[in-house]
Amino acid sequence: MRNAGPIESPTDPFASVPLPTSGVSKKPRIEGLPPGVSRDIFGPPDRQEPRPAPGPGQGPSAPGGPSGGTLPPVAPPAQPWPMTDKQPPGSSSPVFGTAGPAERPPAYEPEPPRKRRLLPGLLAFVVVLAGLAYVVPAVLMSGSVLRGTHVAGVDIGGLTVTQAADKLRTQLATRLSEPVVVDIGGKKETIQPDEAGLELDVVSTIGQAPSGFPSPQEVWRGLTGRTELQPKVNLDSSQLARTVEGLAEGVDKKPREGRVFFAGLQPKARQPEDGVLLDREDAVRRIGDAFLRGGGNVALTLRPAKPVTTPQAVEAALAKAKQAVSAPLTLTLDGKQAQISPVMIAANLTYASDGSGGLAPSFDAKAVLATVESSLVDAAQQPRDATYQIVDGKPVLVPARTGRGVNDKLLARDAERVFDQGGSRTVAVRLGAVAPAVTTSQVRGLGIKEVVGSFNTTFDCCQPRVKNIQRMAQELDGRLVKPGETFSINEAVGERTVEDGYVEAGQIVGGRMVNIVGGGVSQFATAMYNAAFFGGFDLVEHKPMDYFSSRYPAGRDVTLLYPDTDLKWRNDSEYGVLIKTAFTETSVTVTLWSTKRYDEVEAVESDKRDFVPFRSETSSEPGCVATTGQQGFTIDVTRVFHQDGKVVKKDKKVTTKYRAQPQTTCTATN
Repeated sequence: MRNAGPIESPTDPFASVPLPTSGVSKKPRIEGLPPGVSRDIFGPPDRQEPRPAPGPGQGPSAPGGPSGGTLPPVAPPAQPWPMTDKQPPGSSSPVFGTAGPAERPPAYEPEPPRKRRLLPGLLAFVVVLAGLAYVVPAVLMSGSVLRGTHVAGVDIGGLTVTQAADKLRTQLATRLSEPVVVDIGGKKETIQPDEAGLELDVVSTIGQAPSGFPSPQEVWRGLTGRTELQPKVNLDSSQLARTVEGLAEGVDKKPREGRVFFAGLQPKARQPEDGVLLDREDAVRRIGDAFLRGGGNVALTLRPAKPVTTPQAVEAALAKAKQAVSAPLTLTLDGKQAQISPVMIAANLTYASDGSGGLAPSFDAKAVLATVESSLVDAAQQPRDATYQIVDGKPVLVPARTGRGVNDKLLARDAERVFDQGGSRTVAVRLGAVAPAVTTSQVRGLGIKEVVGSFNTTFDCCQPRVKNIQRMAQELDGRLVKPGETFSINEAVGERTVEDGYVEAGQIVGGRMVNIVGGGVSQFATAMYNAAFFGGFDLVEHKPMDYFSSRYPAGRDVTLLYPDTDLKWRNDSEYGVLIKTAFTETSVTVTLWSTKRYDEVEAVESDKRDFVPFRSETSSEPGCVATTGQQGFTIDVTRVFHQDGKVVKKDKKVTTKYRAQPQTTCTATN
């Protein structure tokens, strides 16, 4: 085409090519046909489009046109293909074979291929981006405590478990070490956390915090939020109960029962009195709750305690006591007589509570017979238990003897009837055969021939506690423990009382020094425990002391308090065990005689560990007892048994945790 300019490729052919306006395509309009070509090729005449009338200068007669009307008109000059971006304003693209612009119908336009490809890619990009937004911080957070985690205000987020534990011990443990001040009837006492066995449970506390590989929710919370946790605290209820028991010893005022006793020949009355007792269970609960709240002040409850006896019963017993010592009591046996003087009656007679509100006489007939029985029965006739005496370092058997004697129980019953109801003051006693409690055959066959265990402890001379240690040694000297029998100090001795020869002395109870009758006997119990330990006997029950003392072996000391805190050991051998005691003004020794079962029994001690520093305190309370500070620590002791050069047995290790003993300075002035 001569007049055609350069053709530019359209960027979008759909923009320049008109679409059909309807579902039926229009046939192209042909102005002329070549010679020999019929119009029938376009279909029947009735379906052909009408031809428009030719205009001036058009048609077969026009100049330059074909002759005879058979040739098509001269083609118009060629025009370049109009492009969308080069069309003049208001123009439209021509249609092939037409002179004028064609309509562009608003028909459905297919979505461009580029848009169809863009949407899936965009979705994939969003998914990958979201995955990275979770995975990247999750990887960074894994292996540590979730970020934003706080325990009572201490931030442990992002730390490893070990780092978090160290931080909690450093920053939080000090905040949990606040003491509790208790008020007991106006008397204030300070309880330190170690006295209550209070301890931060770091493992359980951190165990509450999310760790490991976090979930999407945890990642979001770690980035945008905060996790608050409460610290887990352990409270040793048994330790706190011992501390409360120590408090109670200092504030309890037990109800005093009415009683009648003698001062010489003069009967004295002690009227019943109300008492008050610390409510132990309530105190343990309140103090424990206070520590878990972070310390503070707590008022403890004292409960009233009423005596059983009445003042009227005391007055009635006082009159009977005057009558009881008005004359001697005469004992008769087969024409023999023995008199119990009023002085002897007064020394062995008391009126005490009968448990029903009244007072009843109590007469020690056995003690009286020790003095007067020889007037009724020859000494050679009296019974004797089989026992051993240590002569020149060896046990010598003293055989038993069946004898005759006055029945002390029947005498006590008859005498008490006289002292309560009056009547004749002559009592006929009965004499009968009395068998020994321990026979010779029992002792001879027990294999008591050598020392199997012995232990000695020392103390300062001339203190009140020394009398108690010596008195207990006297009571237990010569006791025999048969095979299979369990020996208990509290059962053998009973309650320590002034009447039995014990005195008031200091003893640590629940971490506090208090004065009690029989104080200090824990030292005797420690000597016996170690004798049984090295004797290889079964250690049934014992409780270590609260504080370590250099006078005792670490991990092998014993505390003793009637009735609940006891020392028990079992003779698990086939031989009998003879208990022998000895004491001086500065020491006590317990020795066990039997037959050896082991060549050696060894105490293997671990190194001391977990040291706890002691604190210093001052007290202006009356009766304050000064103490020397002693650090606390933990130690293990294992008992090892040797025989024929070999280890034949090992006990399970015993772990003892000593508390730090405060250094107490007393500031009270007399």
